[in-house]
Formats: sequence, structure tokens, C-alpha cells
Amino acid sequence: MKQIKELDKGVKYMLIASFTFAIMGAFAKLASESMSSLEVVFFRNLFGVILIGFAVLKHPMKHKGGKPWLLFFRGFMGFSALLAFFYNIAHIPLGDAMTFSKTSPIFTALFAWMFLQEKVSLKGLGAIGIGFVGIILITQPSGAGFSKYDILGIFSGVGAALAYTSIRELRKYYDTRAIVLSFMGIGTIGPVILFFIAPHVAMPELDFILGEFVMPQGIVWFYVVGMGVLATFSQILMTKAYGETKAAIVGTVSYTNIIFAILVGLFLGDSLPDLLTVFGIILIIFAGVVVARAQ
Repeated sequence: MKQIKELDKGVKYMLIASFTFAIMGAFAKLASESMSSLEVVFFRNLFGVILIGFAVLKHPMKHKGGKPWLLFFRGFMGFSALLAFFYNIAHIPLGDAMTFSKTSPIFTALFAWMFLQEKVSLKGLGAIGIGFVGIILITQPSGAGFSKYDILGIFSGVGAALAYTSIRELRKYYDTRAIVLSFMGIGTIGPVILFFIAPHVAMPELDFILGEFVMPQGIVWFYVVGMGVLATFSQILMTKAYGETKAAIVGTVSYTNIIFAILVGLFLGDSLPDLLTVFGIILIIFAGVVVARAQ
């Protein structure tokens, strides 16, 4: 009975986290109507830096360190993936953007095998292949190849996977808060630097990494604050979920985020995904679940 209660609690935490993360995406999409995706990323990380900063002041970090470049790599890749993710949230259906980001476990398994020599079972390799088929069905490349949104969507999964893979090594050397701050710190400083560069670069095709700072007004502040609070709240709930029950089970439940995102997207005016996209989403969810259980 105790195990059932713990399982229920872990599943409950992840279900709530998945829902609040979808709402966070909705706030980001609404805020993107008044500001660049770069500024959305800035505010998303600023809240995190403030909260983690207070935690560090209260309880100083203790770690041996020794991998500064790997720590920077984790932060840079996480920031880059987040830029791509929020840009897509602003320009494509919310469910599609979330699905692209949820390909990260598939790429993480692949990179862990390639760079960390972690073993991947035959079942896991098959799941990775199925995941790639799902990506093709969602992107549906034409004769001209992948669209800008497809490329950025895939990168949001690849970049996050590289960041997650580096965490497996970094956690041997650094306090968890230092690893989180490497991401949020670069995600706050990086946009500030890009804000200064943007006025001097006339390249519209780089709008996914460039943008001018526009002070939020009126209801936009509600979107920005809501996004920051819900992002942090979702992260806390996800952490609690993984602490309550097995990672494979919690990871499986986390894919409900895609369903919530599609439903929330409909309220924002997104169209229903076509049949091929739905099938692609199903394949990516299946692949992610199999990969999680195979590890």
C-alpha cells in the first residue's frame, strides 16, 4: 500500500507539473506578441537566477569543481535550446513546440552512448530510430527541406539533450544549484549582450537570437511574471515527482505535457494537428517512454 501511495504522489506531482508547464508556455506565447523571444528567455531566466541566488545565500554551495568549461558548455547549450524553444512557441502551435522539446530524452540516450560510452540496449536503439521517424512525420519536409521552425524545433531537443548529457558528468563535481545557475546565469547575461548587438545587425533571419529590449506594459507584466512563477513551480514539482517514484514511470507521465499543450494551444487559437503530425507525436512519446524504461 505504501508503494502505491508513493507512486500516486509522484504521478500526481508530474501531472500537475506537466499542466503548469503547458500554461507557462501559453504565457510565453502571449508575451511573445509584445516582445521578442530573446526577451521572453531573459525574463524566464531572471526569475530563476533570483530564486536560486537567494537559496545559495541561505545555504552556500559545497563542491570540488574543476570542470569550468563543461559547466559553461551546459549553460550555453541550455540557453541556446531555450532560445529555439521559445521562438517556436511564438510562431508554431504550442503542442508542436512542446513535442520538439520532448525529443530531448531520445537524443540524450544517443549522446550518452556516443560520448559517455553508456550502454544502450537493442530495444533502446530501436526506440531512438522510431523517435526519428516521429520527427520526420511532424516536420514533413518538402522538396526544399526542413523549414526554419523545424530546424529550430529539432535543435531545441538536441541542445537540451547535450546539456542534460553534460549534467551526468558535472554532478560529480558541482552542487546542483551551480549547474542550474550555469544555465540561468548565461540565459540572463546572454540576452543582455544580444540586446546591445541587435541594433547593429541587419539580418532579419537571425530574429530567433536577436531582439531589442521592450519594457513590458500592462497585461504583459502579468504574462511575464506568470511565466516565471509557473516555470519555477513546474521545476519544483518535477523534482519532487522524481523523488517520489521511479524515474521511468515519472518520465512516462511527463509526456502528458504534450497533450496539455495541444489543449491549451487550442484556446489560444492553434489549429488541431493533422493526422501525420498526430502519428508523429505518438511515435515520439512511444520512443521516449521506451528509452526511459531501457535506461
